[in-house]
Amino acid sequence: MLRGKRILIAAGGTGGHINPALGTAGYIKEKDPDAEILFVGTREKMEAKLVPAAGFNIEFIDIQGFYRSFKWEDIKHNIVTLSKLLRASSQAKKIIKKFKPDLVIGFGGYVSGPVLRMAAKMKIPTAIHEQNAFPGVTNKALAKKVDCVMLTSEKAGQYMKPKNKPVITGLPIRGDILTCDGEAAKRELDLGGLPLILSMGGSLGAKPVNDAVFGMILAKANDNDCVFLHATGKNETDFSKRLEDEGIDLSEHKNIRITEYIDIPKCLPAADLVICRSGASTLSELQATGKASILIPSPYVAENHQYHNAMALVNNGAAYIIEEKDLTAQKLTETVNDLLAHREKLAETGKNARAMAVIDSTERIYNAVSKLVK
Repeated sequence: MLRGKRILIAAGGTGGHINPALGTAGYIKEKDPDAEILFVGTREKMEAKLVPAAGFNIEFIDIQGFYRSFKWEDIKHNIVTLSKLLRASSQAKKIIKKFKPDLVIGFGGYVSGPVLRMAAKMKIPTAIHEQNAFPGVTNKALAKKVDCVMLTSEKAGQYMKPKNKPVITGLPIRGDILTCDGEAAKRELDLGGLPLILSMGGSLGAKPVNDAVFGMILAKANDNDCVFLHATGKNETDFSKRLEDEGIDLSEHKNIRITEYIDIPKCLPAADLVICRSGASTLSELQATGKASILIPSPYVAENHQYHNAMALVNNGAAYIIEEKDLTAQKLTETVNDLLAHREKLAETGKNARAMAVIDSTERIYNAVSKLVK
């Protein structure tokens, strides 16, 4: 359906924007090997490495976001941003005229703005994909101009005014997660028949999450009613030492496992309960694997979108939430103890999460954008 077509994809800034774009690009090439795909991004962000590493070409434009305060330093930043925005439009136009795309798709990030606006102005078929339950500023603005708006969460449509009815596609998920075997994963981790509590705060780590999990592990170290597997993230270097300073010898506590990074496809399938942030990709993986979770939304993200992401699950009985402002080791421990004491709650929550899963997201996106191309 996209055989021989030229497709321009704009995505940048974070893995939450780039990974769904790469997943979609990979699916398009799988279905239509003759399709030609070019990415547009910025040199300073993750896409500059991730896109070429995935085997796709990328062009760059110079753009950055606005700061929402009136501090003098932020005002100066916004003046530079405005000048870059004006130049970015001409840069986007130059790339579009050179590549001559049959279709342009935006997956969010500042880079999507000038590329999709210019493509729409040039009457090229356009589509955007919104990963979060509360859409970003760029996609909210673009929704009025593009031909197709694709959503991970139906709730996001409440905050947008698209010219055509949105399409619910879900969020592309890695194939190795979709094909996981939970029982095999439990055996490989040698859990001894105990439930696994998997906790993490992101690749860099999140101090409030680490501190709360630290206090919980300290309180439950001798309960032996579960196995803890906690990823501290790159920025937390003394988590294990802090436990040892409190008298917790990790060599003797086989049920406490501390690591910097978790191999999600190997560990998530084995989890009985997950404690984590509520980025869109993480939630899609929890839904696909049917995992109960305690979500701690990051309050430091644009539009507080992680809170809205979390509530989309909470309101469906598919997760629990503790906002960071309410997060303490005691509250987290009490919540975990309650769920361990009532395993039927864990099972029902996981079942509700699985019911929300969209596991054919890339196919839905492919079908939606194919309809735009004659």
